[in-house]
Amino acid sequence: MKIVLPDSAKFVINTLEDNGFECFVVGGCVRDILSDRKVHDWDFTTSATPDEIISCFTSYTTIDIGKRFGTICVVIDGENFEITTYRTDGEYEDSRHPETVTFSKNLKDDLSRRDFTVNAMAYNDRVGLVDEFDGLKDLQYGVVRCVGEPDVRFTEDALRIIRALRFASTYGYSIEPKTSESILKNKDKLSLVACERVVVELNKLLCGDHVDFILRRYKDVIATIIPEISIMFNFDQKSLHHNKDLWRHTVSAVKNTPKNEVLRTAMLLHDLGKPMTVSTDKDGHCHFHNHPKLSAAMATTVLKRLKYPTAFINTVNTLIENHDNRLTPQSAVVKRCLCDLGEENMRNLLSIQRADILAQSMYKREEKLSTLEAVYNEFERVISSGECYSLDTLAVNGKDIIHLGVQSGQLIGEVLSKLLDKVIKDELKNEKEELLFFARHYIDSVEGMR
Repeated sequence: MKIVLPDSAKFVINTLEDNGFECFVVGGCVRDILSDRKVHDWDFTTSATPDEIISCFTSYTTIDIGKRFGTICVVIDGENFEITTYRTDGEYEDSRHPETVTFSKNLKDDLSRRDFTVNAMAYNDRVGLVDEFDGLKDLQYGVVRCVGEPDVRFTEDALRIIRALRFASTYGYSIEPKTSESILKNKDKLSLVACERVVVELNKLLCGDHVDFILRRYKDVIATIIPEISIMFNFDQKSLHHNKDLWRHTVSAVKNTPKNEVLRTAMLLHDLGKPMTVSTDKDGHCHFHNHPKLSAAMATTVLKRLKYPTAFINTVNTLIENHDNRLTPQSAVVKRCLCDLGEENMRNLLSIQRADILAQSMYKREEKLSTLEAVYNEFERVISSGECYSLDTLAVNGKDIIHLGVQSGQLIGEVLSKLLDKVIKDELKNEKEELLFFARHYIDSVEGMR
């Protein structure tokens, strides 16, 4: 099988081969090029030791990014190329790094230690494709299969558990039975993995086209990362608005949300608080008053524990806290929401509200979607027309109020808020002269009461 390598990859291989060593592109780059996907990083494996790699590239910058484990980075024309010596691994006592590595001259030794068969293929133009574990066949059939014994692979590095699910979610691969059984058996080992590493894979998993299948089939695995979701499993919502249990509704909402890490995380956690806020009316229907606020607080706790960035957490919190707001398409309602949330957050809110509706029952669905579309159209009209909906777009500012003789910062803020409220309600035009006229009278009335 012929693979067209870029000139830079050929240069790395040829340089090492010209010095008497073997060298192949390996792993994910081979998988992706065979799948007609864009290759982002080219990784190489070689029979040369780290010191020999360095000696072959004396004219280039080399970086020790893991010499102990055989990896040297070579910088060529500003591009980084990771080159790793063939090796076998000793025991993995920390579920991430082997305690010892032994360099090898045998390519199969190196391929044998890799996670999945689709990632255990190597290639160069001289030898062609090296596929010791039928990775090409698994790639063609779309199968995630561990190299060797799954229990061993997952014990070596438990992150491979979530990586397997990520491949299935993003690429639509199925997980072969023995590997799947081992994932479920070893799921608790994920607790040994640094949360920063887990989060990278979880975010990619959530943005996969097949996320719904993974969240349903492997919910217990996800619950080892986020135990709080377990309370949603099999929780009967008993509502005309819902024909799914809480977890199935959540999965459907995630699936219907645009493939964005923030939005899909928000939908994964948007109803966490429902089981704790449930009440039942005389007809046996459940209600969940104030669940958005509790869900937002719980989501914040989860995301802080997983060490998400503060800005990410704040956005998710805002979206969850507002996801159940029933907006109407009146200009004042839309402008007030824009004022409170800002353009980007409101656009995202409308997006997740649509996903939420699509994950509900057919009860009043068309009515809900029609109202939401009208809100969105009004939102776009306000944005495109440049109408005032925030202090930033108000025709007067704090300096203008100071020029009216107001010295109190509190009163300045009060006056501006009053003016903005009047403009949003269309009771005043956003024109400086009219606003200042109203402001003078308002200030006089306030000061007269003091």
